Amino acid sequence: MPNTQSVSFVKAHLAEVIHEVNASHQPVVVTQNGTNTAVIQDHESYQRTRDALVMLKLVAMGEADAAKGRTVPQTKVFRSLKKRLKARLAREAKQGKRP
Repeated sequence: MPNTQSVSFVKAHLAEVIHEVNASHQPVVVTQNGTNTAVIQDHESYQRTRDALVMLKLVAMGEADAAKGRTVPQTKVFRSLKKRLKARLAREAKQGKRP
């Protein structure tokens, strides 16, 4: 359950609030005039949340593509990737980037 603090408390104790958020990895809900207005969250938790949302978006996009029949057989995908990788390795070898 997130901790809730008023904006005036947060302003007066910001360093303490940041320390607690970083130590506990629990967000602090900031209220203003009794209304929830903001959330203070440690960066690691924020980044994990963003990453999870990106993954969910990709899954939803994939499901939508599959539902519309926009799919490619796995063998064709891997064949194409192998071809591109071989071409890239050959270019790098010519440029002296590979041993």
